[in-house]
Amino acid sequence: MKRLLPAWLWLVPFALVFVAFQLAPLGWIAISAFHVEGAWGLGHFREIAGSTFFRQAIGRSLEISLISSLLGLIIATLACHSLTRTSGPLRRWMIAFTNMTSNFAGVPLAFAFIILMGANGVLTIALQRLGLIDSFSLYSRNGLIVIYTWFQIPLGILLLFPAFEGLRAEWRDAASLLGAGRIAYWRHIGLPILRPALAGTLTILIANAMGAYATVYALVNTSYNLMTIRIANLVSGDLFLQPNLASALALVLVGLLVIVTLIQQWIVRRSHYVVER
Repeated sequence: MKRLLPAWLWLVPFALVFVAFQLAPLGWIAISAFHVEGAWGLGHFREIAGSTFFRQAIGRSLEISLISSLLGLIIATLACHSLTRTSGPLRRWMIAFTNMTSNFAGVPLAFAFIILMGANGVLTIALQRLGLIDSFSLYSRNGLIVIYTWFQIPLGILLLFPAFEGLRAEWRDAASLLGAGRIAYWRHIGLPILRPALAGTLTILIANAMGAYATVYALVNTSYNLMTIRIANLVSGDLFLQPNLASALALVLVGLLVIVTLIQQWIVRRSHYVVER
């Protein structure tokens, strides 16, 4: 029986959605970012570069994103290694729990952390009474790093687990027969194979943290200076609306993510070169 429609026609609905919700908004942002008071130019970008306030937002966003992504990647790597070494109901339960917590973000996550680690949070008061901490502010840099790291871990596990599943037990056995210990195995076999997956996961985690908005807004509102907060405030603030300046700041965010992606691609190509050698 002949096919009624060519296979590529089934991609048309996806292409329309992709253009409408990805390419069209990005194109509008790219155009409006260069539109300055009825003319075209780089005025918005010069304003961002010359403003201490905007530079602080960019620096803080990069700092929190990099730290939380690295912490999330380390914890996710250890968790994936543990999951591959376990079996049975515990492994299935942990995978199901990870799938569930990967969608636990936004306002519910902020509310949960306020109850747990806020100024009068259950965990905060318990640790203070035990004398383990003197003071902790969930609404500070360290508090944001904690909450960012929390929603990075499940995503990191979901991305890294298939790569860890691809490590064959025969490779470990062969390395052991050749006299390689655990450290030598991970240094010369395990990590070089996992390096592309680790680099790709780190890139996605950084992008996930750089674009986070709902959780941090529900937690600190506009009292902490981050790029997503500034972009939203320029678009829907109570005083001065500057959508073109917001577009320029959003384009700076896109540029930062492009740089991170290019670095990740260089690491992947370098990893392939090392493995082939």
